[in-house]
Amino acid sequence: MATRTSPRVIDAHHHVWDLSVRDQEWITGPDMAPIRRSFSLADLAPEARAAGVDATVLVQTVTVADETPEFLALAADSDLVAGVVGWTDLTRPDIADTLAALLELPGGERLVGIRHQVQGEPDPEWLLRADVHRGLTAVAEAGLVYDLLVLPHQLPAAVRAAASLPGLTFVLDHAGKPPVAAGDLTPWADHVRALAALPHTVCKLSGLVTEADWHTWTTDRLRPYADTVLDAFGPGRVMFGSDWPVCTLAASYGQVADAAGELTEELGADERALVFGGTAARVYGLGDGPR
Repeated sequence: MATRTSPRVIDAHHHVWDLSVRDQEWITGPDMAPIRRSFSLADLAPEARAAGVDATVLVQTVTVADETPEFLALAADSDLVAGVVGWTDLTRPDIADTLAALLELPGGERLVGIRHQVQGEPDPEWLLRADVHRGLTAVAEAGLVYDLLVLPHQLPAAVRAAASLPGLTFVLDHAGKPPVAAGDLTPWADHVRALAALPHTVCKLSGLVTEADWHTWTTDRLRPYADTVLDAFGPGRVMFGSDWPVCTLAASYGQVADAAGELTEELGADERALVFGGTAARVYGLGDGPR
């Protein structure tokens, strides 16, 4: 980002993985080859610091139960990672006990949310299943947030699921993956506005560069999608995320941060401070007031 916008700048969405620990089966094909290697917090730290980022939220990458305790341990030893969005099987009958056990682990106080790769579920209404609803209820009762990783055609189910659980904060990752490369706004924009009409929903300004053409994207091509999100949710319910290292398929960490700065340049200073830190601190309970 071009200028520092907040006393505490938070990157609300990034990943790490170690291929010597486990494979990342989603990293396949020649186009993904640049990120088919391990990425650590040591790799991230200089990139984040150079962009003026003070704290981050580490987000799950695979549907493997062991990853979340590993991420919590990483966060406990890090002065950069302030929160972890982990994974656990929402459909487990003992989901409440599972969440309680995660919160008791070393670093458990940094568990702020749960996410599932709904985008990979063949059922477009997976979020509306009774067992999933029960799991989401347990997430809310544990005082955690739920990150939504969905494709545009799954947004209607996300809206219905969120409407049925007003006590759970839903965070839409990557703005719901709009079809930036195709240049289409509808029906994605209509679904986003429907989700934003629910006051307990939030959206990440993240992942847009990899939804665009990786080689020809420009900030101007991203702007209609960013403007839709900012108009629908308002800066108080939008948070910046780098999506590093996935973003490096299309742009460096610094380029992503600078693009986010340009996309929010018409906002006032206080509004920019929300997007680049205040919203994430509030929603994920990262120390600047109650969640």
